[in-house]
Parts: sequence; structure tokens; C-alpha cells
Amino acid sequence: MTTFDRVGIWNWERPDIAEELHYAQYAEEQGLDSVWQGESRLVRDAMTVMGAYTQVTDEIDIAPGVTNCYTRNVALMAQTFSTLDELSGGRMKLGIGAWWDPLASNVGIERENPLRRMWEYCTVTKRLLDLENVTYEGDTLAVENIELDLVRSNADARDVPIYVGATGPTMHKLTGELVGLGVCGGVFMNYLIPPEHNELGVEKLEEGVEKQGGTLGDVDRPQLIAVSMDEDYDAAVENARHLVTQYIGQQPHIRTACGIDPERGEEIKEELGSWPAKEADIERASRLVDDEIVTNVVAAGTPEDVVERVGEYCEAGCTEPVVYSLGDNVEDVIDVFAEHKAS
Repeated sequence: MTTFDRVGIWNWERPDIAEELHYAQYAEEQGLDSVWQGESRLVRDAMTVMGAYTQVTDEIDIAPGVTNCYTRNVALMAQTFSTLDELSGGRMKLGIGAWWDPLASNVGIERENPLRRMWEYCTVTKRLLDLENVTYEGDTLAVENIELDLVRSNADARDVPIYVGATGPTMHKLTGELVGLGVCGGVFMNYLIPPEHNELGVEKLEEGVEKQGGTLGDVDRPQLIAVSMDEDYDAAVENARHLVTQYIGQQPHIRTACGIDPERGEEIKEELGSWPAKEADIERASRLVDDEIVTNVVAAGTPEDVVERVGEYCEAGCTEPVVYSLGDNVEDVIDVFAEHKAS
């Protein structure tokens, strides 16, 4: 039987926010290890929801999957996670990605040199969480004589591991280097990509961490994996089609990494139109997304199919599947993965 050492869930865009709190509680009750909150689009902000998680759970780890390195300055990010660390009793992780266009440019952010930005942002945030006084002059950010001002609260360093949300090979290599330097704890591998994409990512992680004197074993590698589970295989595939269409059409890094023929990817982008897409746009563009495209990037099918496919991601380098149920049967998905957790 396929087993997993650790399993997490990813909460995102449920009709009622109370459902997300419930699923975090239920995942903890069933023995899962982490709950990650999405924040890649302008839906719910992760910080508010994670604060609520700290008050309705006791043991499960909590993280954004992922926030970004642009919209909150480093001091505010460190301040926020210092607070969440206190509220959670030391259960926080910090997942940070480089965001995406056109969303970033539409809100006035120029994503020039996102690799350098990630390096500098993680470096300064880590030093602030370690309660250092920081002066830093970089290419993308500069701070002078700042530190967390913990005069009347717990003044211990905040043990909040940082995870870089990486999709492309260069960001994986950079993450490996940051882990080797002790800045980051690992990578949060992306979803809507095939398992074989992990292999290149792991190769680059190893290259980066070894450059800084570490080993691949130093790099934790949780991964967001979309799951569409139904006893009716065809229904499971159909339920995933709209999400796959939306992300291939809107997000260039997914379109590049998902394994789709580049010409078909451009056709989907053109048919979907500009961001944000309407439901009618997604429905129209989804006619270009066949079953093979869907099942290449989503763990779709019966419970047995889903577990087997998620196992393939782990064989390709993931150390903790973080499953995102695309259907309403979130508790069923949690139950299935709880049954497959190694004892």
C-alpha cells in the first residue's frame, strides 16, 4: 500500500470561510500534519485566515501557500509572522513566492529581477525573525537599523522556517542555495505540473544546496497537488477541467511547466482572454483542454487513482503532499490520505 510520511491540506476559495476553518480542524483531528492557505489571487488574504486557524487548532502546522515577496515589506512580513508564531505556539511556516503577471503589474508592482528579490527578501526576513538588528542595501530592497521591537512581549527568536514557492529551475537552484546558507527550510513545490517536472526541480535544488555546502536531505520539499476524487473517473476529470484551463490560460509559469504543447497553451490563453476571466470565458476555453491535459497535472479519478498519482509526485521528489480537493468532498479526501499515512 502507498504510504506517506507526512500529509497536508491546502485551503482555498471555499464558498463559506467557516468551511476552511472546519477543514483545518478536521485535518488535525485525522492526524494530518499541515494546513496551507492560498494567497496567489485577490480572493481571501492568508494572514487573516491563518490567524483564525491558530485559535481553532492545537497541533497542526500552518503556512501560507504562498504569499508573495512584493506586497508586504520585509519588516511587516517579519512582524506578522512573529505575531502568528506567538498565536500558534510555534507552529508557523512562511511560504513566499514571486507572484505573477498581469496581476502584479495591474496593481502597480514591477517584478524586475524576481530571483534577486526573493534572495534579498528571504535573507532580510530571516534575520529579522532571528531578532537581529538589520541594515541591508540590496538591488531590490534596502533597510536601515531595523529590528522587531519586542520590548513587552516574548523576546525569543522566532523559529519560522521559510519555504520558497518555486516553479522554474533557476528558482529551485536559488532555493537550494538559501537552504544551504541556513536562510530557508525548503521549497514549496507548485501544482498543476506533472510529476516529472519535479525531477528537474530536485536536480536544481541539489545543485544549489551543494554549492553552499549542504545536501539534498537538508531541503524539505512539500508540494501542492490538486486532487479531484470521485468514484466516477470521468466525473473526477471533468471537475478538474475548469481549474486547469484557468491556470494554463492565465499564469505563464504554469503554462510553461505543465507539459502542454506550447501552441495549444497559447490558444487557451487567447481563448480565455484577459485577467480576471469570467466563468463563460473559462467554459469556452476549456474545450481546448482534453482529458490527457487534465490528468497530466491533476491527481484525478477514484481514491485508488488519486493515491497512486500522488505517490508518483513523492517518488519524483516531494516529501509532503499538500492536497487540494477540487470538489466538495474535502473530508473524504482527508480521510483517504489519513488512511495512507505511515504510522
